[in-house]
Amino acid sequence: MKRSKTTALLLMGTAPLLFTACQRTAPVEVQDGLYTSVETCAQAVGDTATCRIAFEQAKLQSADTAPQYSSRAACEAEFPAEECVEQKTSTGHSFIGPLMAGFFLSQMMGGNRAGLAQQTPQASPAFRDNRQGWLRPNGAPGAGRAGMAPVSATPDRAVTANRGGFGRSANGRSTGG
Repeated sequence: MKRSKTTALLLMGTAPLLFTACQRTAPVEVQDGLYTSVETCAQAVGDTATCRIAFEQAKLQSADTAPQYSSRAACEAEFPAEECVEQKTSTGHSFIGPLMAGFFLSQMMGGNRAGLAQQTPQASPAFRDNRQGWLRPNGAPGAGRAGMAPVSATPDRAVTANRGGFGRSANGRSTGG
């Protein structure tokens, strides 16, 4: 009998922890923008300092995350010839690979930071292939395009948030006259 009371009390004591673990938190919306220069980023985002920091971050990452080829011909098969150059990673490894053609800027649109945007932007380099598509690193650098993910983003376009809201709900109720 004592064992069942102890078990019941133990379960009742852990119930609040289980309920708080299951509560929903406000979703954090992260939006990516693809920019080809600091100037176009600043026009779209409205913050030159953030764009400059993002560009510098992406530039530092570009050689370490770029597709790596052993010959210029192999690189030129997938990337524009003028962008296939010899580069060195941060560890000193030489390879042939494409230059960074742009950068992605990730912005936090919500969350638990009292409405403040994140302090340091999250950025990654962008590479343009021969098919006029954009690629971004998706993990460890590999030979060729193995470490890249295709992206269907339009460069230098302002990122907007779709919130639905007042206009959308009013449109559904209009009577038309």
